[in-house]
Amino acid sequence: MNKSISITKISFPEIKLKTRDAHKLRGYFGNLFKEHSPVLHNHYADGQFRYKYPVVQYKVLSGIPVLVGINEGAELLPQLFLKTKQLQLDGQSYPIHSKNIEHHVVETGYSNQLHEYQFDTLWMALNQKNHQAYIQMKDPNEKTAMLNSILIGQVLSFFTNIDLQLKADERLMAKVEVQEKSTKFKDNTMKAFSGKFVLNALLPNGIGIGRSVSRGFGSIRKLS
Repeated sequence: MNKSISITKISFPEIKLKTRDAHKLRGYFGNLFKEHSPVLHNHYADGQFRYKYPVVQYKVLSGIPVLVGINEGAELLPQLFLKTKQLQLDGQSYPIHSKNIEHHVVETGYSNQLHEYQFDTLWMALNQKNHQAYIQMKDPNEKTAMLNSILIGQVLSFFTNIDLQLKADERLMAKVEVQEKSTKFKDNTMKAFSGKFVLNALLPNGIGIGRSVSRGFGSIRKLS
């Protein structure tokens, strides 16, 4: 079963940042527009965390700041961010002279064909529970099988959060081809992955898969 969803992307091509600066974008914009909607920073007014897939995601792709909105987030982005005249990050001001905006309605869901995707930013696949199990594995094939299963679970979670339910006979299959990397996350060194994967599902370009997608991790791009 497939579903049409709205995707809006806003990029600031004149500003150059590092990939790790994505969380600073989230902090700046989340604070600037905190009165407007909890989807901008995934926290409610009382400070409680919004335990849902982030529909506004902050990324740095090829050195360029990019904001991605999905459904409700896709409607919010043009209303708020096109008015933005500058960025303030770490005490430095970045004037905004131009913005690129794209809006698409795309199909997502199960596919009878296999599609290949690239991770444009590091994929944070593991959580506290499965991290220990993963690092104790010695067999590379066993590790890959675990990552395949994790990826499928994360894609199914994305589908659930956009109210898409697969039919009983629509079973996802994935094959990851990734390399282990290390990244700093909230002052901790975490294991993350670069590379690509093949999956029998249609996923929108630019969305994040895995953990901390609102901070730019796990951003995907369709190759075929």
